[in-house]
Amino acid sequence: MSYQDPTLERHFKGHKSEVTAVSFNPNGKQLVSASLDGTIMVWNFKQQMRAYRFLGHTDAVYDVCFSPKAQLMASASKDRTVRLWIPSVRGESSEFQAHQSSVRSVQFSADGQQLVTGSDDKTIKLWTVNKRKFLFSITAHKHWVRCVRWSPDSRLLVSCADDRTVKLHDARTGDTIHTFSDLKSECRQVAFHPSGTCIATGAADATVRIYDIRNRQLLQHYATHTAPVNSLAFHPSGHMLLTASSDKSLRLLDVMEGRPIYTLHGHRDAVTAAAFDATGDYFASAGVDKQVMVWRSYLEPVEQLNCLEVTLQQPPADSAQVHDVTVALPHDDEDDATDDVLAPSNRNNAPNNDDGSRSSSSNNNTEQLSSSTITVLQQLKGSVDNLIGQMDTLTQTVLLLEQRLSMAELKITELVENQRTS
Repeated sequence: MSYQDPTLERHFKGHKSEVTAVSFNPNGKQLVSASLDGTIMVWNFKQQMRAYRFLGHTDAVYDVCFSPKAQLMASASKDRTVRLWIPSVRGESSEFQAHQSSVRSVQFSADGQQLVTGSDDKTIKLWTVNKRKFLFSITAHKHWVRCVRWSPDSRLLVSCADDRTVKLHDARTGDTIHTFSDLKSECRQVAFHPSGTCIATGAADATVRIYDIRNRQLLQHYATHTAPVNSLAFHPSGHMLLTASSDKSLRLLDVMEGRPIYTLHGHRDAVTAAAFDATGDYFASAGVDKQVMVWRSYLEPVEQLNCLEVTLQQPPADSAQVHDVTVALPHDDEDDATDDVLAPSNRNNAPNNDDGSRSSSSNNNTEQLSSSTITVLQQLKGSVDNLIGQMDTLTQTVLLLEQRLSMAELKITELVENQRTS
């Protein structure tokens, strides 16, 4: 199978510390990221729209995700809480004390009605979303729970921990169904194959493993990274796996052919997070260098697989088939962001030509225009873009003023009531 090289489409910068997680809005218009700086940020893909910084957690944020219908976001923090956010400029959220120690992982079920969380207190907990009601705990692990994820049908859970085990659980009863204990080091993250029949694991020993959960056998084992694998995600079709590592690189693995296809370089430090969007056309990465990157995958859509059809203990080491893609980022100064609304950096946007012949035709038409006409059109476009940006800023400012006015009115009302009672 032939592939077109992935390209860097967007580059966002605004976090003040390591970025720990990324998640695409199901509508494809936004990306959310979490950071050790205690904030989460929502990046808008429209250039005229600003990024939203959400403040609420009092310590590092380890995980963040959108709900299936994009009505909510959930974040998990070192402050032992989980927050549910409304993804709007107002930044409204509700908090609940979820665990007795840092919360490392959070995810919505497929219907968006439940949450699962994993914590350093060694437990996994299930909650209802509407009433924040606690359902039950799973206490199968003996060390910090790094990650827990739902199966596509929400009937199963898979979890990994620093006890060097990966466990399957019944999401309805909390019973542990099976334990994979052949890992040589602690597992950093787990992910379900879109078919629900396989799982992938990324471990501190720089390896990636894929297991068939029906016969509970190892299908594939990859040792393509040279440092811990911190994050991984399946392409929605199931034929490709994206991995992120502390060796500063990303890998795209063709799990049908059992071999790595691409090595992607762009981050200046360990890559800690990776995710595909709902279509598989784009994927995001983030890392210790505080950068958030959005890549165009150029992966051809294929029919979703029921299960991997290749059983490999060790994929072939054919380095000639692995393509390196390297992007260079400017050494920007730290963004001076003090407000709760921040404009993302879009200096590295790649041109997006859907069709080569269409681009050629456009160039021919442009050549027929006089230079003066082109200049006028460019000036007009710049004025319109500037006006749109000013309108967006004005709208956001009005919303913030309305919010502050409402808070002031509430305080005045409370003061008047207190004076009356006294």
